[in-house]
Amino acid sequence: MSVKYCSYTKPVISKIYCSSSETVLVVRRRPHVISGGGFVVTDCSQKVVFRVEGCGVVGTNGELIVRDVNGDAVLLIRRKGGMVQALSLHRKWKGYAYGYEGSQKQVFSLKEPKPNSSCLLTNNVIAIRVSTDHNETTGSSKSWSNFEIKGYFPDRDCSIVDSVSNSIVAQVTMNLNMKATIASKDVYYVVVKPGMDQAFVVGVIATLDHIYGESTVC
Repeated sequence: MSVKYCSYTKPVISKIYCSSSETVLVVRRRPHVISGGGFVVTDCSQKVVFRVEGCGVVGTNGELIVRDVNGDAVLLIRRKGGMVQALSLHRKWKGYAYGYEGSQKQVFSLKEPKPNSSCLLTNNVIAIRVSTDHNETTGSSKSWSNFEIKGYFPDRDCSIVDSVSNSIVAQVTMNLNMKATIASKDVYYVVVKPGMDQAFVVGVIATLDHIYGESTVC
């Protein structure tokens, strides 16, 4: 079955981070000497829309913070640790959104197989799965929407795909025709489809960045 593009999905963090039209985000890596590294996300007019801080700011390896244009934290991402993770087939990451009073609510979970888990490899690329919690009303049951990362993030060639509809919701690329001259592994693009939560997409990209030992790692 061929992969198609989606036009709508429920927000993961908030509807304020969703757009009715396709959005191109530009990711620029920051050197580790600047506030612990991480990266900055701008729109095509070079206006900052998100910042991602690595351990140099947060203070703990395996913790990331996504901040909005005002510098407010909108997403905390933590890698699950301890003996349970060491014995598990998957390394687990959890994303928590901040409420108006500073409370934290889990909004997504990301699983990556261990590097030696050859049974879960496809064309030598480790399969990565993401689940999001859409339990938005009091008393309702949990409903999980599953996503997969297809492609290879270090090559800046991967997509976040809705595994139910097989629709691309966001795509990481270095080959955007209108801006191809500036693209590199330190400056690349994320094309977010209409209706998709951009804060969630940036959170997934931040997690991939850390998994592959890039700008957010100590």
